Order: sequence, then C-alpha cells, then structure tokens
Amino acid sequence: MDELLVCMEGIQKYFPGVHALNNCSFELLKGEVHALVGENGAGKSTLMKVLTGLYKKDGGTITYKGSNVEIHSPKEAQNLGIGIIHQELNMLPHLTVAENIFIGREHKAGPFLDSKKTNNEASRLLESLNLNIDPETKIQDLTVAKQQMVEIAKALSFKSEVLIMDEPTAALTESEIESLFKFIKQLKAQGVGIVYISHRLEELLKITDRITTMRDGQYVNTVKTADVTIPEIIQMMVGRAIYEEPKVQSMVPEDAPVSLEVKNLNSKQVKNVAFQLKKGEILGIAGLMGAGRTETARLIFGADPMTSGEIYIDGKKVNIKTPYDAVNHGIGYLSEDRKRFGLALGLSVKDNSSLSGLERFSKIFIVNDKKAEKETNAYVKKINVKTPSIYQLVKNLSGGNQQKVVLAKWLIKNCGILIFDEPTRGIDVGAKSEIYKLMNDLVREGKSIIMISSEMPELLRMSDRVAVMCEGRLTGILNINEATQEKIMTLATQRN
Repeated sequence: MDELLVCMEGIQKYFPGVHALNNCSFELLKGEVHALVGENGAGKSTLMKVLTGLYKKDGGTITYKGSNVEIHSPKEAQNLGIGIIHQELNMLPHLTVAENIFIGREHKAGPFLDSKKTNNEASRLLESLNLNIDPETKIQDLTVAKQQMVEIAKALSFKSEVLIMDEPTAALTESEIESLFKFIKQLKAQGVGIVYISHRLEELLKITDRITTMRDGQYVNTVKTADVTIPEIIQMMVGRAIYEEPKVQSMVPEDAPVSLEVKNLNSKQVKNVAFQLKKGEILGIAGLMGAGRTETARLIFGADPMTSGEIYIDGKKVNIKTPYDAVNHGIGYLSEDRKRFGLALGLSVKDNSSLSGLERFSKIFIVNDKKAEKETNAYVKKINVKTPSIYQLVKNLSGGNQQKVVLAKWLIKNCGILIFDEPTRGIDVGAKSEIYKLMNDLVREGKSIIMISSEMPELLRMSDRVAVMCEGRLTGILNINEATQEKIMTLATQRN
C-alpha cells in the first residue's frame, strides 16, 4: 500500500546544550513495517517522542493522514490513532491484565466498576492476538515476555493505525518472537503502519519493508530492506564497517587453571547444575526464557538461596550466602536489568563506579573523594565511557555507557570472575562492538567470564564453550569449534 500515513519533515529538537534532532525526516506508509535504526543517541527515540507528543518539536512539520497536525500530548497521539510500545515496560504490577489494558477506560455499571465486562473485553482482545493470558492475572505474576505482550495488546486496544514498537523482542523467546512476527503480518494486512526500532539487525531483514537510518541526530537515508545487507546497514548507522565472524577455535589452553567450579547447584528453579570456568575463558550460557540461566547466576552470586550445592574458587571451597560474600571472593555480576539491579540512576558515574570499592576509599567512615575520582577517571578512560565528566548522572548516559559503568564498578573492585547477564540487551551495534572488545581484553588479562545471552550470533562470536540449559537443568556443554545454532537449539529444548 502506498497511502502515506505519517510524514515528518525538517524536525528540530533542542535540549540545553544539545541539538538532539537536526532537520530530521521520516515517513510511514499504510500497511508497511518501517525500521528506524541508529546507534544509541542517534535520535530515534527522540523523534518518536515528538511524534507521540512526549516532546514538543522546535521546528518542522508533521502530516498525519494528509493533514498537518500539532501533537501536544500522548493522549492527543492516542486519539489520532498513534500508539507506542516502549522498551521499558510501563504497567502497574499490582493490577490485573484487564485493569492495565483498560486503565482509565474501565467499564462501569452505574457508579461502580463493571469488572466482568472489562475482563470479557480484555479476553476477546487477547484471544484475537492468540495470547493465552488470563485477563484476571496480576501483572506481577507474569513473565517479562508476557508482560511485553500485554503492553502490545494495550496499545492495540486504542484502535491504533500507527504502532511504534521500541525493541519489542528484547525480552521474548524465539517462539514468542515468531508469534509476534505473525501478528505483525496480520496488522500489515489490516493496513496498520508499524515503526520498528530494534538493535537486532537480523530481525529487520525478516519483518521490515524499509529502513531509515539516523546518526548523531540527523537523517541519513531510507532504503528498501530487500536491497541491503547487514554490513551495509551497520555502515550507514555508524559510518564505519563493524562485523565480526563467529569464533571458530578457543584460545584457552586445555590445561588452563579452573577459576570457578560449581557442583550440584540446586534451588526451586535450578536442578543439579555443575560446570567449570577456566582462567581466561568466556563460558556462554544459552537457553530459552525460563531455562534457569539467570537463576543459576544469582545462586553463584548469592542473590538467591540455594537448597544445596558447592562453589569452588581457584580450587578452594567457598561459602557464598550473599552478594557481599561473592564480591569479597572476587565475583562481579552485571545483571540483565542494569537499571534496577546494577546502577543507582540518580547518582553520578563516579559514585556508581566507586560503590564497590568504598572500603578502599574510606577511612573511619569518611570517603577519600580524590582517590575515588582518580580511580574512576582511570577506568572511565580505560573502557571508554562516553560521558561529559565523571559527575554526570548515570541516568543521562546511553545504555551501552551505563553497562560500562557497571563494569567499571567491578573492575575497580578487581573482580577476577565476571558474570555478564545479557550484556548487550538494548545496546546498539557500535556499543556492542565496544563491549565485545572489552570482554576480550579482560580475558586476555586473565579474567574469567560467564556470559548469559539469548542471541545466538553473540554466543557463537564470543564464547570459548557454550553451556546449554533447559527447564533448570544443564543439558550439555559444546566446545566452540563444534557449536552451531542447530546444536544449541536442540540442547535448549532437550528435557531430561
């Protein structure tokens, strides 16, 4: 379909000291999936926030269905038929699925809420999306993947003709992604225009019709998806070639000493897990959502209690009951939810980086700020954290740079064993490349890394070995020279 739904031309947006959008353009046709790509900080989200009324534009025009419009609020955008699904879930966990979908629009019987009618309407909506979710279930009792699908259902409940999806698959399994793609194709057939923002470039080739690239707050170009390759998309995004082939051979010697060994780890979600991590090794951990990967990492880090099991560091049995114990034994954990578990967003880069080493920077409960500043500056420079200064608030950094601050915290603590849980989730391709380089540099220095990842290319690119889990159990460990996506998926679905 060639009918133009949205046309943005010459869009300008200024923040104090920053020209965030500089003469940007974007268009969306009826019934197309149009990818919007660029590195973190390129202006993608800012442009979409202008379209959805979260930000007021400082210049340019927006045409919607042939008419010039001024969108002053998200409510106005919704009323026009423009919906957005944010990467950060935005629901009330103590309310039910139905209550979240229709919040502010609940059905009433006289002065009272008609919960039955609201539940029935939510049920019809969920069924139309082929979602097997009870509308009376509380959001807090759903997996992150199902919460994401409820968010999509909520956006569609407004009868949206334009749907903006910001990293919609970040928390979904492969099967859930396939279900989402099928539904996107249904929406296309109904004439819905979809703006698709994702750092997973492989997805773009599967689901989108056109790709618009942004860089440094400016429009670069728009191309048909069928006419470009992933290396060409990356080149447009970052202005340079970034591509790494999968690792074909581990460089870790067979007789390398064992840094970490876990034996018979058990908890409610983890069943009899045992493996070794060698010095200078990256051990990838693969598995579908719910396989027990994060739960295993949290047991090792002392964040969750184990019912039984043993942990050895450098051949010595250790007793880890809390994260404090783990850190004191040289284990650092970079959580998949860095904003919730890895950072104090309202504090500066310096304060976050130095948190783990406060006892070294303190004397009689007084922090030696100059010493903390010196070490923070050294690691900010070493791992190339892009920040105006170490006093910048972490919440103002891009996702990739926030991840680096978490890493700096554990490097300042001199942790020899690092657990990276989804290290590049929500991070653009340029920042991914920097994170990969950092990880490779760390293992060359003798650190040992456990890397949990849902991205097959990432596992095959970075790992020396890949341990695969299914339903809380370890189903196999593959040397990288024998690992393939097919073998990993076979083990990931192998129920013992």
